[in-house]
Amino acid sequence: MVLVVTLLAHGCPVQAIVAAFGFDERTVAAWWARSGRQSQMVHEYLVEQPRALGQVQADELRVKQQGGLVGMALAIMGQTRLWLGGEVGEQRDLPLIRRLIARVRRCAAQRPLLVCPDGLVSYIRAIRETFRDPVQTGQGGRPRLHPWRNICIAPVVKRDERRRVVATERRIVDGAPARVEMLRRHSQGDGVINTAYIERLNATFREHLAPLARRCRALARQTLTLYEGMFLVGTV
Repeated sequence: MVLVVTLLAHGCPVQAIVAAFGFDERTVAAWWARSGRQSQMVHEYLVEQPRALGQVQADELRVKQQGGLVGMALAIMGQTRLWLGGEVGEQRDLPLIRRLIARVRRCAAQRPLLVCPDGLVSYIRAIRETFRDPVQTGQGGRPRLHPWRNICIAPVVKRDERRRVVATERRIVDGAPARVEMLRRHSQGDGVINTAYIERLNATFREHLAPLARRCRALARQTLTLYEGMFLVGTV
């Protein structure tokens, strides 16, 4: 079982495992599901602990599924390349981004934080809504929500033409430019505001999860299968 799960986590096709080990395909699929659920529990126990993140990069992938496309959103800590988690949704919309940012918050301590997503506008609203705490005044009614201090948002907007990036625009939506630059330099050193770390992680996921590969015939049948595979690959 350990050998099979290791091969699955590194992108080995199920058909190859069936041919090499002689297991039934349904057995391999069951091990995939169980290992994915176990990986999620391990990830949440070890990673979703408050820590000073410094810089977080986030991005989404389009995933081919039988009957259409779904979205997979991922986040990574810039300084240590720690995978903070991911979410899968039927669309690349605000609810998907809210769930992803909620995972990021569970990993974050109340320290200065720079978030560098791609150009999807849902990130700005989700970050502003998520990084808030209720202020208890002792009075009745719903408590007022107070935003965290020093949360900086700097999206990286790329413009494509014929599947090539022809222009990159770096914006500072929230936060002073001096603080954004300080957080960026402290977490990554030299360079500029970018999403290079999360894009490199996307390439790893595309290599290890067959439905994420571009121009392939491997289609995921269920969103749950993608979710389990995402946690298996990400945790390993």
